[in-house]
Amino acid sequence: MTEATINPEAPPSGTGCAECLEDGGWWVHLRRCAACGHVGCCDSSPSQHATAHYRQTGHPLVQSFEPGEDWFWDYGAQEMTDGPELAPPGARPDDQPVPGPAGAVPQDWRDRIHR
Repeated sequence: MTEATINPEAPPSGTGCAECLEDGGWWVHLRRCAACGHVGCCDSSPSQHATAHYRQTGHPLVQSFEPGEDWFWDYGAQEMTDGPELAPPGARPDDQPVPGPAGAVPQDWRDRIHR
């Protein structure tokens, strides 16, 4: 893997999906770009910002940004892969609800997710 693919020293962009927080959206789970630290929402989420980030930047690897998870996904190969420990924090705050963020998730969220 190249330096452009993984930068272990890049910190996460925040504690939630950068775009959802900007536009008042919400997410199911979070993914962190291994190249630049961008935190985006997963493909089950309404806006699928992590995949959009890959398409926009070409950064193929993300790591789960959920507590207790450390797996990587390679969008280019469409498969799980391995990667190094990334700069802390390694996950969203434990007190942040799933889905999140608090106060932005509609009651009928289960009907709005991508399956």
